[in-house]
Amino acid sequence: MLELVHVAKTYPSPGNEEGLCVLEDINLKVEAAESLVVVGPSGSGKSTLLNIIGALDRPTKGQVLLDGRDLAGLDETELARIRNRQVGFVFQLHHLLPQCTVLENVLIPTLAGNSRDAAKDTHERAKSLLGRVGLKDLLLHRPGELSGGQRQRVAVVRALINRPKLLLADEPTGSLDREASENIGDLLLELNRSEKIALIVVTHSLKLAEHVGQVMELNNGRLVSRSGV
Repeated sequence: MLELVHVAKTYPSPGNEEGLCVLEDINLKVEAAESLVVVGPSGSGKSTLLNIIGALDRPTKGQVLLDGRDLAGLDETELARIRNRQVGFVFQLHHLLPQCTVLENVLIPTLAGNSRDAAKDTHERAKSLLGRVGLKDLLLHRPGELSGGQRQRVAVVRALINRPKLLLADEPTGSLDREASENIGDLLLELNRSEKIALIVVTHSLKLAEHVGQVMELNNGRLVSRSGV
């Protein structure tokens, strides 16, 4: 479903003609409904890798294939459509709109191009998902009235509302306490299984890494399988 072939990323660097190499010769395959955790030290390029996978950034070299389509060959309009329809994002900060209710925040990704019938379906899906994550009584609350863990659950539901094939989570528990972190980790894995969505998580949480299908480590620009987690 997702394949990276010899992906590299280099940024311009003053005084260095070759630039700063953040990612080097990354090769990766993730099938539908699989789960993967990427660990590594701060500054190792984990977020850069996730941004390239999610079409937020482009590699300097190599291919990113989503359902066999090379993202490098797509224009910005097509990439925006893929980000909206095929990829869900969960970040360390929830990025909820403070003036909108929980339900309105979840429905924001559905606003582009939906027919009236589709809007009705997504409205029902939003309520159903929010119920599944324990927020059915908080639909009309605003983010400021929620705990950190509750806000992150809203962000997870928002990422799933358009039925993406791939869910990317960048340190989704980094700003939460231990209990809330474990709850979010369990939620991501449960939704990975029940929704049959491929899941890639960048995290420092070894607790979460214990329960995923595959753990890889990014260090010195290279991605390698990690054992003993």
